[in-house]
Amino acid sequence: MELPFAESYKIKMIEPIRKSTREEREEWIKQANYNLFKLKSSQVFIDLLTDSGTGAMSDRQWSEMMLGDESYAGASSYFKMKDAISELLGFEYFLPTHQGRAAENVLFSALVHEGDVVPGNSHFDTTKGHIEYRKARAIDCTIDEAFDTQIDYPFKGNLDLNKLEDVLRSHPKEKIPFIVVTVTCNSSGGQPVSIENMRQVRQLADKYGIRVIYDSARFAENAYFIKIREKGYADKTIREIVLEMFSFADAMTMSSKKDAIVNMGGFIAMREKELFEKASMFNIMFEGYITYGGMSGRDMNALAQGLREGTEFDYLETRIGQVAYLGQCLVDFGVPVQHPFGGHAIFVDAKRFLPQVPKEQFQAQTLAVELYLEAGVRGVEIGALLADRDPETRENRYPSLELLRLAIPRRVYTNNHMDYVATALANVYEHRQSIVKGLRITGEAPIMRHFTVNLAKV
Repeated sequence: MELPFAESYKIKMIEPIRKSTREEREEWIKQANYNLFKLKSSQVFIDLLTDSGTGAMSDRQWSEMMLGDESYAGASSYFKMKDAISELLGFEYFLPTHQGRAAENVLFSALVHEGDVVPGNSHFDTTKGHIEYRKARAIDCTIDEAFDTQIDYPFKGNLDLNKLEDVLRSHPKEKIPFIVVTVTCNSSGGQPVSIENMRQVRQLADKYGIRVIYDSARFAENAYFIKIREKGYADKTIREIVLEMFSFADAMTMSSKKDAIVNMGGFIAMREKELFEKASMFNIMFEGYITYGGMSGRDMNALAQGLREGTEFDYLETRIGQVAYLGQCLVDFGVPVQHPFGGHAIFVDAKRFLPQVPKEQFQAQTLAVELYLEAGVRGVEIGALLADRDPETRENRYPSLELLRLAIPRRVYTNNHMDYVATALANVYEHRQSIVKGLRITGEAPIMRHFTVNLAKV
């Protein structure tokens, strides 16, 4: 008899969570202006807002916290992190930052200028925000298959090489600071990029003399999908695949709050000494000295250990298996989701779920509010609110995908929690025809509005 699957860890500490009543949740979400970011964590039963910084660290990571060197310059913790990045990712130079968007801020300050264009695969919110803040333009070159949630294509994060070459051919080289490759691609559903596509993007970049930079928050999950789905990689280790992935990149930004399984931290890694020196100036201005960059020594130690744990196959099999478990539960209930299941989250297709709600009334945000009211589960909208307004026309942008993301923290919840989430969403799905009106904006920031937007019921 074949043995059933079991998690690759055991639980050592627990944190109590409280169930609330629907009446309480109705009042809380109203006070939060129907923005789930504004809820208190104590008002949430199961929190799937993000997998960023919400994971549970291991006993070895906590041990490393106790060994942190808090020296301002040249701390041993910096060199521990440097060794892990060099060994696992293959980059000689790196700068620590306090998180991923800080890494983008530093690197883009060195490279992105007004009038530039930055092609890539479905740039995430902070990436696009940092580009547009500098009066440059992000151009999405994702393959068309990514925008049909029902197609079961193995690498929906891939860049369309024809779209990419059109951008490279039609703009002066000096106006394209780099191509950004997001692994895995969050905005298209946590979808991976294949090694073959990375290789072809590198070849195009070399042809036109353009840098390639990876947004690498979930690089280990991407490597897992390559091992499982791409021909010729089944017998390679995760770390071998990771090294090959990054061999096609000139630099990378990292939100370590994801695949390094820490609560805070990030970094930039690169091959060019000249770029390192240029970025170092901005790191000192915005983050801190180049050997701590906004991080404590204890956090750097935990990050270095987390990179090692995050590139172990058994851990990734458990983590991605739980995401797939939630996805299959929802499919069994008939809930429309992005196929195939992504690495860090299940993405519910709000257009198919609530087709009767006008797109101008923010379908995915409406669905997120309904799920919270049903069961105290907090997800996040990846749709028109996140897409923001066009920086020139100031009109709302309506992306091809309108998704509710259920991002699962690492090593935090059990499959019983996933059953609860799936049943709650199935309950909403059963009465979906009664949801005919959505939400309207009553106040918003000029950029990256979704974090702080105020909404009201239509």
